[in-house]
Amino acid sequence: MEVGREGWRKTGQRSLISTTKLSHASNNTLDGLNMFDGTDSHYFHSGSRGYHWMWDSRLFNYGHWEVIRFLLSNARWWLEEYKFDGFRFDGVTSMMYTHHGLQVAFTGNYNEYFGFATDVDAVVYLMLVNDLIHGLFPEAISIGEDKLEFLIQLMFRMLEVSGMPTFCIPVQDGGVGFDYRLHMAIADKWIELLKKRDEDWRVGDIVHTLTNRRWSEKCVSYAESHDQALVGDKTIAFWLMDKDMYDFMALERPSTPLVDRGIALHKMIRLITMGLGGEGYLNFMGNEFGHPEWIDFPRGDQHLPDGRVVPGNGFSYDKCRRRFDLFMTSEHQYISRKDEGDRMIVFERGNLVFVFNFHWNNSYFDYRIGCLKPGKYKVESVGVHGFQRKPTIKGKMRQMPKIVLDSDDKLFGGFNRLDHNAEYFTSEGWYDDRPRSFLVYAPCRTAVVYALVENDPQPVLRAPIQLLDC
Repeated sequence: MEVGREGWRKTGQRSLISTTKLSHASNNTLDGLNMFDGTDSHYFHSGSRGYHWMWDSRLFNYGHWEVIRFLLSNARWWLEEYKFDGFRFDGVTSMMYTHHGLQVAFTGNYNEYFGFATDVDAVVYLMLVNDLIHGLFPEAISIGEDKLEFLIQLMFRMLEVSGMPTFCIPVQDGGVGFDYRLHMAIADKWIELLKKRDEDWRVGDIVHTLTNRRWSEKCVSYAESHDQALVGDKTIAFWLMDKDMYDFMALERPSTPLVDRGIALHKMIRLITMGLGGEGYLNFMGNEFGHPEWIDFPRGDQHLPDGRVVPGNGFSYDKCRRRFDLFMTSEHQYISRKDEGDRMIVFERGNLVFVFNFHWNNSYFDYRIGCLKPGKYKVESVGVHGFQRKPTIKGKMRQMPKIVLDSDDKLFGGFNRLDHNAEYFTSEGWYDDRPRSFLVYAPCRTAVVYALVENDPQPVLRAPIQLLDC
C-alpha cells in the first residue's frame, strides 16, 4: 500500500476519502451506534437535539470526551492504516449550528456565525480533527462541505450554505483549519440556468457565481452535485439533451439540434467551472464523462423488521460508477471580459487565456481579446496538455502562444471550425485592462484555451486528485 501511495504522489495525484460518519450516524439500532447501551444518549444528544429530522439520522454529542476520542481515532485510523491522503467532510453546516442550517437564510452577519445557535463543541471538534490530520500527516488534505441541501421530493430549499468565516484559516491562527471549502452554489446556478432559454443567460451572473468566494480562501468547485445523479434530480446531460441521448448520439447517424447544443454546452459548463470556480474541480460519481443516468449501487433485497421488503437490483454494477477528480489550477486569475451583448467571457488562469462564446447563433471573426504577454500565437494540433518549442531564424527558442484546448475539435464531438494552422500576433496597447491583445475567431457555443509556449514550459494544470467516497 505504501509503495502504491508514493507512486501516486510522484504523479501529483492524491487519494481522499469522503466521509459523513463524523457529522451524523445511522438511526438504525441493528448495525449502528444508536441505542448501543440501551439509551439514546451514549454517543448522541438525547431527545430531539440528537435527531436530524431531514436525514433521519442521529447527531453526535461533541461535548462528550469519549465521542471525541472515538471520532479522532477514526480519522487517524483511515489515514494510518489505509494510507489515504485526506478527507472530504460531509454535512459540516449541520454540525456547526444547533438549527443545522435548516430553513435558515444566512445573510453574512457575523452574529449568525458566532451566536447562541453555534454548536461550540462541534466547532472545537472540527478544529481538533484538522489539527490532528495536519499534525500527524502534514501533506494530508481536508475539504469541508459547508453544505447546501434540498429535499428533492419537496423541491424547495431546506438547508442553506452558511459561509462560516475562518473556515479555511489554520487552527493556529484561530480558524477551523480546513484546506478547502466546497463551492456548492455553482451546481445550483447551472440547474437554474438550464431551466431558462439561452437568450436569458447572463454571463455576468455566471462569472459572479463562479468567483463569489472569500479572498484567499481555497475552494473546490463542481458543475453538478451528487444529489442530481443519486437522489432523483436530473444530471446536466439529461437537462440538456433528455431522451435524444438514446437515439441521436451515435457516430453513424445524424444528431439533432438538441444534441448539438447539449454537447457544446456540456463541455463549456465543465471547462468554465474548472477554470473560474476555484483551486480544485470535483466530479461526482462518473460525471467526468457526463454520466446520464442515476447512480445505483449493487444491493440485494432488504427485509424490514415489520415484514416489508425493499427490492434491490440483483447486486447489479450496471449503473455503479464512482470517480472523484480534483483538478488543481494556478492561483493567478484575471477576468478581462464579461460581454452580455456578445455573450463572451475571457479570463486568464496562470499562463492560459480562456475564451468562451456562449452565444447560441453568433460566431465572431477577428474578435479582439486582451492578454498579458507578447508573442506570436500559433494554433497547434496538440493534446490538452501539449507544449512545443519552435526555433527562430537565429536558432533561439521563441515564445509561441497557441491553442491547447478546443471544445469544437472533432475529438470532443465538435464541428472543427477552427483552423489549427492559423497564426496570430499580439498588438501593443491596452485592451480590456490588459497591456496587449490579439484577434481570434470565436465560433458560437465554443470554449478555446490559448497558452504561451515558454522556453522552459511547465504545465499549469496538474494531475487530478482521486477521491474515494466511503
